[in-house]
Amino acid sequence: MHLRRPWIALCLLAASAAGAAVVYKWTDADGVVHFSDTAVPGAEKIVTSSPASNGIGGGPARAAANPEPKPAAAEISELAIESPAQEEVFFGDNVVPVRLHIVPALKPHQTVTWHLNGKQLDDQAPDAVSFVLQTLPRGAYAIAATVTDQETGASQSTDSVTFYVRQPSELSPQHKKQ
Repeated sequence: MHLRRPWIALCLLAASAAGAAVVYKWTDADGVVHFSDTAVPGAEKIVTSSPASNGIGGGPARAAANPEPKPAAAEISELAIESPAQEEVFFGDNVVPVRLHIVPALKPHQTVTWHLNGKQLDDQAPDAVSFVLQTLPRGAYAIAATVTDQETGASQSTDSVTFYVRQPSELSPQHKKQ
């Protein structure tokens, strides 16, 4: 989940308002936080104001004392699922090798979260960049990964890769008795 997106959206909405503005915040069924200027049932109402009204007497707002800023996290220049390949087909009891391509390499303060068909795989270590999926039933699968920087909260996700598991047919020639 991109933690910066909701705050960026809120800041843009606040910056575009000439005076006080009302913004509504809500979380959908998938846990995604949304901001809007239109009321939605169950949404939290947030009132924003222009910077001029923050100071006493209408003067400019004073900057809050901030601790020393954290250094920016190393930007991930390449992040993709290397294996399985898009639309790859696996047969029978073959294992499905899963491998993440990440440049630069995963740092100690970064974690990887894997999702198979939208559900988080809880049996993988937070630093797992490769593993195997075993004994998957026949069907179509989508796998994706998200790398999260634990220091800054920034995250970056791969595109989802679709692959298929097929089971050999009893009617296929290699299974006929001779």
